[in-house]
Amino acid sequence: MNMKKQIIYSLGLLFLMACNSSIPSGKKIDQWPSIFPDYAEVTIPPNIAPLNFSLTTPAKTAYARFSYENHSFQVKAKNGVFSLPTKKWKEILRLAKGNQLEVTVSVEEEGGWSQYRSFTVFVAEEPVDPYLAYRLIEPGYELWNRMGIYQRDLESFSETAIMENKSTRHNCMNCHSFCMQDPEQMLFHMRGSVQATILVKDGQVEKLNTKTDQTISPLVYPSWHPSGKYVAFSVNDTKQSFHSHDPNRIEVFDMESDVVVYDTEKHEIITSSLLSSKDDFETFPAFSPDGKRMFFCTANARPMPYEYDEVKYSLCSISFDPVSRTFGTEVDTLYHAGHAGQSVSFPRVSPDGKYLLYTLSGYGNFSIWHKDADLYMVDLTSGEHQALDLLNSDDVESYHSWSSNSRWVVFSSRRIDGLYTRPYVAYINEEGQPAKPFLLPQKDPGFYDRFMKSYNIPEFITGKVKDHRREISLKAKKDPGINLRYIE
Repeated sequence: MNMKKQIIYSLGLLFLMACNSSIPSGKKIDQWPSIFPDYAEVTIPPNIAPLNFSLTTPAKTAYARFSYENHSFQVKAKNGVFSLPTKKWKEILRLAKGNQLEVTVSVEEEGGWSQYRSFTVFVAEEPVDPYLAYRLIEPGYELWNRMGIYQRDLESFSETAIMENKSTRHNCMNCHSFCMQDPEQMLFHMRGSVQATILVKDGQVEKLNTKTDQTISPLVYPSWHPSGKYVAFSVNDTKQSFHSHDPNRIEVFDMESDVVVYDTEKHEIITSSLLSSKDDFETFPAFSPDGKRMFFCTANARPMPYEYDEVKYSLCSISFDPVSRTFGTEVDTLYHAGHAGQSVSFPRVSPDGKYLLYTLSGYGNFSIWHKDADLYMVDLTSGEHQALDLLNSDDVESYHSWSSNSRWVVFSSRRIDGLYTRPYVAYINEEGQPAKPFLLPQKDPGFYDRFMKSYNIPEFITGKVKDHRREISLKAKKDPGINLRYIE
């Protein structure tokens, strides 16, 4: 064999070894390894960051092999942590798209090597939106000295600030929202000494003074019209209290609330008597993707706070004409709280218009501290409701949003420790069936044990939000803002 052929032969052997790497086997253990996060049998997008994980039981040495057909790579654990090489991870996801990876873990202990039963990771055909926006805040919601709204590149571990309150006198900021997952059209509220709503649209930053003499409060919970011309809001007189013994530590409730729509071009607020009634609490609006219908939650008004746990919200909808800015004359009820005995919050419609995801709990509408809060979904064609058991846990599942392709949802859950909300991502197929969710990957799997803030209002976005922090800060502190007009 000449030198050239020998080199080619050697490279071929190396290639085969790389594609068929093996790890120590030893004794076979007929169970999956105990790992954190739990990535066994989850479904992931083909553009997600590496699923780094750790062993929850110590081992002298440990290896993990990721394989698809005749392609594989292996990783040696360092201090019990498997850090996956980004290049190899992206390549195997590209190859396995629409199929599944096999993950095999072997550990060396005092008695020698053992190999756990392999588990699978399903790789969906459809990608997830590349960015996730969220607020980071202490879990009690009574402190906001240091908080911000951030965005995470889901294809890596990079996190950048959209806005931090250190540049706006350490005020509270909340309720960030995007028009159809568009990073170029967003808004959020500021409370405290620089109270305003900040709206970013077409590269322009506006400061809005949203309280009028006719409305209960400044604008609160938002939902963009798909055209970007309107934003539906609730207006709420919200109170907060604390339980000394109840497992639901914090109670947030409305003394009264209405739903209105803001015209972003005319700076006007419109509503309907069916959305703004003294006899009912209306809140949490959500436009349909075609913009012709608005969903919302409504409950019979009760004396508050005395009957806070008797307030149960139904899921309703009303038609909306974006040309004439008028609402329908009838309200349709999708879920009647009086009949079912439960309470709906956070309705969100999939961008393809097929499904509506919502949170269901025993009472009230601010379910982020209600341990019985679970995710449900209704098929908007058939009207059939289903509990998303694969997504739910024994603790709180609350806020959620859809990806732009309607195949992924992100939701907040307190399932790890009952204290902090963390973001979980789940696949929903075209038939509305969910797959097992996975915890947002971090470079260090131990991150969630050390990080003492909650992920609040996770929202998928189709790209990175441009840096408007300096302009927003100046607007918030120095601009008098635009006063909104209420149209009777």
